Amino acid sequence: MSILSRVKNRINIFQDRLFPLKEFDPADLPWIDAPGADVDTFLKTHHPRFEVPYDLREKLVHWQKNGYAVLENIIPAGMIDRFLEDVERLTNEPEKHRLSVRIDLPEFLPDQQRNISDFPKNALKGKYVKFNDFHNSSVAGKKLMSHPGIVAFLEAVFNQKVVVMQSLTFLYGSQQPTHQDFPWVTAKDPSHLAAAWIALEDIVMESGPLYYYIGSHRMPKFDFGSGILYKPWSTKTPLEFADYLDKTCEKLNYPKEILLIKKGDVLIWHGALAHGGSPILNPEQTRKSFVCHYSTYNALPFHRIDPGAEPVIQDYNGMYIYNNPALPESEDSFS
Repeated sequence: MSILSRVKNRINIFQDRLFPLKEFDPADLPWIDAPGADVDTFLKTHHPRFEVPYDLREKLVHWQKNGYAVLENIIPAGMIDRFLEDVERLTNEPEKHRLSVRIDLPEFLPDQQRNISDFPKNALKGKYVKFNDFHNSSVAGKKLMSHPGIVAFLEAVFNQKVVVMQSLTFLYGSQQPTHQDFPWVTAKDPSHLAAAWIALEDIVMESGPLYYYIGSHRMPKFDFGSGILYKPWSTKTPLEFADYLDKTCEKLNYPKEILLIKKGDVLIWHGALAHGGSPILNPEQTRKSFVCHYSTYNALPFHRIDPGAEPVIQDYNGMYIYNNPALPESEDSFS
């Protein structure tokens, strides 16, 4: 991190402590989240840059009301298989690569994060293992996360230039307690966040599928004692956060839904949608997944690792993907 980045980071920490965020700033909300937003009026002037195999109006209305949309069968199997070949090569030859790998335990214990070459090889294909930002290494990953069907929908949701914030690749269900993404995956405007789960195989109940509370993106925000964003000085824990979400969603009658989607389907959800991972019923059953987080160029005009530096940008279908400044030698190494 540059000296300028360190100075800006200290200033931001000081401001966060003095003025913790209590809610999304109404002035910065994506248009679709603003009170009175009308999808039909928006679509009179918004014309997608790509033809899509779904009804854009229907998906936007569903997103606005429920906090998510499922884009069925939009990713060709060949694109997914190409990415899975990269994942297989990565896990078979970890000593040849540089990539951040971490363990995400269901209890929200501090994760273990290290370079893949320092990680036990026999554990790489196990539970709770997540590969951070593998899209930076894998061109196939970049093509998946920037599929025209995904880009067209996100551009309509934000009505701005879309950027990739991060990605997670994993082979088994997360079994994570209920959470929202924005307290941890945070741009300058926390409301500018969406995530996509690209199913890399057909999902079955035994795999510990993802669940979510329908409409929960509009629920009152949780205060960590540091505002709505989780900070090192937060006085409330992630498990207290999970308990609040489960109880509040039940109180507000938000239905809980488990999603069983097929290979090539994409679930896109609002950054404030409450969701988690169901228990794995069959320990041998995988849930191969590629999860991508997106923001806007206005909210994230830099790579999150080095906010003070000018990012190196790759353009995929009009979506910006920043090169990883920490691992420049690994960029597009799986080409």
